[in-house]
Amino acid sequence: MNALQFRRRIEELEGNHEAFALATVVVRRAPVSAHLGDRAIVRADGRMEGFVGGSCSRDIVRRQALDAIRTGRARLLQIRPDLDAAHDGDAETVVIPMTCTSEGAVDVYIEPHLPSRTVLVIGYTPVAEEFARIAALLESYRVIRVLATEELRDLAPDAAASAIALSELPALLAKLDGAERARLTAVVASQGHYDERALSSLLTGAPLGFVGLLASRKRAATVFGVLAQEGIPGERIASVRNPVGLDIGARQPGEVAISILAEVIAEFTARAPAPPTPELAVAMALDPICGMDVEIAGASQRAQHGGRDYYFCCAGCRTKFLAAPERYASAAPSP
Repeated sequence: MNALQFRRRIEELEGNHEAFALATVVVRRAPVSAHLGDRAIVRADGRMEGFVGGSCSRDIVRRQALDAIRTGRARLLQIRPDLDAAHDGDAETVVIPMTCTSEGAVDVYIEPHLPSRTVLVIGYTPVAEEFARIAALLESYRVIRVLATEELRDLAPDAAASAIALSELPALLAKLDGAERARLTAVVASQGHYDERALSSLLTGAPLGFVGLLASRKRAATVFGVLAQEGIPGERIASVRNPVGLDIGARQPGEVAISILAEVIAEFTARAPAPPTPELAVAMALDPICGMDVEIAGASQRAQHGGRDYYFCCAGCRTKFLAAPERYASAAPSP
C-alpha cells in the first residue's frame, strides 16, 4: 500500500480502538530486501500488513511487535549476523541473530499503538470533578462521566459531550467484550448518592479492570451489604477497591483525585497480561537455530533427524542444523 493508504489504515485501526504495532525500518546494511522507511502494521492477532523484510526478518518482527503490544513498550529491534544466540541489548533494544546467508543487517523500530483506556467517573462531587479533569489530561485515558439524569445539565459543555446518565450505564457495559471490560476503569465517587446502584451495574457481567469506591470503610460496609442482599457474589464485591486511592496523605479534592489516579496507574503497570495469541489459521513450527516461527505448509527448508521433522526459515539455518543436529535437536521443543 502507498503512504496515503498506510496512513488511512492506521487511522482506521485507531478509530476502531484496535491495538496494533507499527514497525519501521530505520537502519539497513546490504544485502537485505528491506529499505529505509519500509513499514508494516502488526495487529494483535498476528496479522501483518506492509513490508519490513523477507522471511529472515518478518517473523522476528512479528514476535517482537506482539510483545510490544502486550507490554505497551516500544523497542529498537536489531537483527544482526554472527550472533550465536538472541540476547537483549538493554531495556529498549533487542538484538536477534540474522541467520540468512546474505549476512545483511536491519534495525526496525517497533512502536505499540494501544487504544485509550476508558475511565468511568461516576458521581457529581468535587473529587469526581477533579479526577475526571486530571485523567482527561492524559492521552492514554478516555473519560466518560456517569451522573444522575438531573445532574447532567450542570456539567460544562465540554464534559457533557462525553457524559451519560446513570440509567444508561448497563447498556454501555453490555456493548463491551471481555477484553474491553478488562481494560476499563470505574471510580464510584457519588459519595452516597447512588453508590449501590452504580456498583450493581459495574459488578454484573465479566469483571472490569479496576473498580474503586470513594467512601469511608463504615459507609462501604453498608454498601457492600446491600450488594450482597441483591445477590452480587462475594468475590466480586471483594474486588472493589476501598478506600480507593494510594495513601499519600491527601485531603483536598484534587489531592484525593491524584491519589486515586496513582493507584489506577500502579495497578495496570504492575500487571503482566498474557501475550495475545495469534489466531493464524496455519500450523507453525519453531526454527531450532534462530527461534523464528516457520509456516509448516510453506516451508521450503526442512530436515529430519531422529525420526522428527524440523523446519527452517532459510537455507542458512538448515545448513547450520545439519552440521550439528544433535546439538540443536536436543534444545528444540516438540511441535
